[in-house]
Amino acid sequence: MKPLITDEHRAQLLDNGAAAARGEKRDPLPVVKLFTLDAHATWLLTELDPGDGDTAFGLIDLGMGTPELGHVRLSVLESIRGPRNLAVARDLYFTPRRRLSEYARLARADGSIND
Repeated sequence: MKPLITDEHRAQLLDNGAAAARGEKRDPLPVVKLFTLDAHATWLLTELDPGDGDTAFGLIDLGMGTPELGHVRLSVLESIRGPRNLAVARDLYFTPRRRLSEYARLARADGSIND
């Protein structure tokens, strides 16, 4: 199984997380998009807590029409299985087109994360 994030993703997520920990006001592009193949959940992640290297921040859409900004642990995402026992996967073709705040605004308007 492919890892949820690459070393390159981890480095960028940690850099964004360190900036946030220093109190820098940023509106980064999402670094990685994760999703469930069989449960309609999506995560657009922008940062990783440098203190634990596991707690990510981004836009979370659990497929119930209420996407929100929040935190999730990568270790939890790695353990999730959908109704057909499929794991969370990384969108290998994802290229961010907007800042996180814009994805969040659009997701709240229509109830889901769309590219």
